[in-house]
Amino acid sequence: MPGLSEGEITSRLNAVPGWSYVDGQLTRTFSFDGFLKGIDFVVKVAGAAEKADHHPDIDIRYSDIKVSVSSHDVGGITERDFKLADAVSRLA
Repeated sequence: MPGLSEGEITSRLNAVPGWSYVDGQLTRTFSFDGFLKGIDFVVKVAGAAEKADHHPDIDIRYSDIKVSVSSHDVGGITERDFKLADAVSRLA
């Protein structure tokens, strides 16, 4: 699967509200009412990632969970990154 161009990425960001393209990754921070609610979200994201066989980087800062996705195998952003970003947003 080839990587998307910068223009394609920029135009596709509208389809995943709240996500940004930063340092070659699609990134979004989700905030929850407490640590355990954030961890519950992380567990849901892990399940979706396993199902998709595509795994994001997850940074936990108490109740703020930063999720970043990219396709390391192609060195960029692909359709599957946008699909996972959309799935993660739906879990929040």
